Amino acid sequence: MNERIIKTEYSEIMQKSYIDYAMSVIISRALPDVRDGLKPVQRRTLYDMHELGIKYDKPYRKSARIVGDTMGKYHPHGDSSIYDSLVVMTQEFKKGLPLIDGHGNFGNIEGDGAAAMRYTEARLEQVTQEYFLADLDKDVVDFGPNFDETEKEPSVLPARFPNLLVNGAEGIAVGMATSIPPHNLAEVCEAAKAYLKNEHITTEELMRYVNGPDFPTGGIVINKDELKEIYETGTGKIRVRGKVEIEKGKGGKINLVITEIPYPMIGMGIGKFLSDVAALYEAKKAPDIVDISNQSSKSGIRIVIELRKETDIENFQNLLYKKTRLEDTFGVNMLAISNGRPETMGLKAIIKENADFQIEVTRRKYTTLLAKELERKEIQEGLIKACNVIDLIIEILRGSKDRAMAKACLVEGKIDGIKFRSKESKIMATQLSFTERQANAILEMRLYRLIGLEIEALINEHEDTIANIYRYEDILERRDSMIQVIINELDEIKTKFGRPRRTVIENMAEAVYKEKEIAEMEIMFLMDRFGYAKTVDIATYERNKEAADAEHKFIFTCKNTGRICLFTNTGQLHTVKVMDIPYGKFRDKGIPIDNISNYNSEKEQLVFITSQTHLNLYRVIFTTKLSMMKVVDGGEFDVGKKTVAATKLLPDDEVLNIAILDQQRNIVLQTKDGFFLRFSVEEIPEKKKGAVGVRGMKLTGSDRVEAIHFTFSGLETTIEYHGKPLELGKLKLGRRDSKGTKRR
Repeated sequence: MNERIIKTEYSEIMQKSYIDYAMSVIISRALPDVRDGLKPVQRRTLYDMHELGIKYDKPYRKSARIVGDTMGKYHPHGDSSIYDSLVVMTQEFKKGLPLIDGHGNFGNIEGDGAAAMRYTEARLEQVTQEYFLADLDKDVVDFGPNFDETEKEPSVLPARFPNLLVNGAEGIAVGMATSIPPHNLAEVCEAAKAYLKNEHITTEELMRYVNGPDFPTGGIVINKDELKEIYETGTGKIRVRGKVEIEKGKGGKINLVITEIPYPMIGMGIGKFLSDVAALYEAKKAPDIVDISNQSSKSGIRIVIELRKETDIENFQNLLYKKTRLEDTFGVNMLAISNGRPETMGLKAIIKENADFQIEVTRRKYTTLLAKELERKEIQEGLIKACNVIDLIIEILRGSKDRAMAKACLVEGKIDGIKFRSKESKIMATQLSFTERQANAILEMRLYRLIGLEIEALINEHEDTIANIYRYEDILERRDSMIQVIINELDEIKTKFGRPRRTVIENMAEAVYKEKEIAEMEIMFLMDRFGYAKTVDIATYERNKEAADAEHKFIFTCKNTGRICLFTNTGQLHTVKVMDIPYGKFRDKGIPIDNISNYNSEKEQLVFITSQTHLNLYRVIFTTKLSMMKVVDGGEFDVGKKTVAATKLLPDDEVLNIAILDQQRNIVLQTKDGFFLRFSVEEIPEKKKGAVGVRGMKLTGSDRVEAIHFTFSGLETTIEYHGKPLELGKLKLGRRDSKGTKRR
């Protein structure tokens, strides 16, 4: 076997292969064509339904049948992509003008998916049948082979209006993406008419007709002044808000009702919105919320937020606009395939491309119709002429041996072999000169056509044909006539399928939310040994002081606007906003500190807790099990992050003790092997929080510091050691970084 080896650069092969793949995705899958506004999978699905005869006035057919036939004939990329495109083309909440009429569960606006294709049925919408597919038999577009060259498929559908604008498009290709908002059909038709009448019309003038996008979900576009630039360049951001109504609730409460949502919220966005509102309440940013419920149904969106009667409605709405998806952004990138290549186009460019396409489709349509009428005219004239000499034709037919002999006589006047009754008939036969088409029509003519009324009907039909030929020639020869035909079709589409605008276009100021100022006050922080934390007012604590001190491990004052600092044995500092800690009655259980901070009680242990305010006023002394010590200014821990490193630790070391430095005179370190070292606090240097510190005591072997004690001037400090009292002030005063004295 002969082998042929071609040597080439691997990078060149990769580059060429990737470019081929990218162009295939861009042209053949992901981006719509500017002429009909359809991606290949959408076009093939609609064409297959047309071929199967699933018209708008015929019974529904199983979606699985449509998907299977489309995949087998035209789109060999998997059934899921075909069914997904079919589903989207049925969804009124996604498309400005659905192209497929679905029967069954095709999903909903809240993000629930469609049922499996074996359960749903579909058929073409009337607009699709009449204005996308009706003229395919008139040679209005080019056809090409399918993937295996066993079928023919249209390269584009003859859409009779700018569908790319009406239904919009979304798609991600290789290195590019398209995002075109849907628009109002009636407005787009008017804009197309305006361009056909004046090709020099500007984008600004077109926007007198197309005010802006018209989302199926309604809503309010709030940046009207920015739309001109978006439609000029084909790119930009459209800001959309949901529609909100105010209703009176029970007991004087206020119901804020959302009846329309921003288009980008379609799908799981509604669930995200509800969770965002709940999060605002839990974060105490929206304490006026009493209840929230999603009462949406087939009749429309209805999300009800019940508020207290004293709520500042405007401020609350602004909070929703700022912190939730009730105000969202639709990114516009009007990218489509034009002349076989991807191109970003503005409003005028899209309308121009479609207008040029309409003119081309109309020209090809009426060229085909004219050819058919001319053929019909030829046949009609032959039949009328034949009726005038019908006796001669009957004599020729009776005297001929076969069809070919009779046809030769009718077309060329040949009479060889034909028997005539009279010499006059023979002479007349030689003068016949019908065309091939006329001769065939005469030979196939039935005798009932010789009835008087039938002859009269034939003459009337001939007159209609002449009128059609005149009209078609006028359309093809005069641009004004052709433009008028297109305009008439646009008017017809607008009348039959147009609907009022749903989306409001306005200029609105940016939402400004003012947080309620909270009166600053001192409160008590309480946390029990199980990690449940709460805050109460000081008076409540004083009334229950004995029980509070007995039941809680950590007790101190803090400001309600401040933070709580939690230091752990791993050297981490976790902070918690006091506002996040439940404030209420003394007997309330509280909340686990793990739930409102990054502290994990399973992996680390709390060493020290205090308020940020208290910490800022003092210095803090750190001691680790390996006897590393340092003093840090408490202000260094005034951080906004929820978790930071409070100190740097050596390998296998952990924080043993953290204490506020306030009038302590001496430090006493105690190890598990029974060594004690007393030295002055002043020997511990002040360091940054990121430092390891200095060694407080020399340790031998596996000995570790297990306790730290402080002594104060004028006060005797006694601890219990091995069941005996030990006065710390009587220990020998040593120096930092020495071994200390062993006690037995």
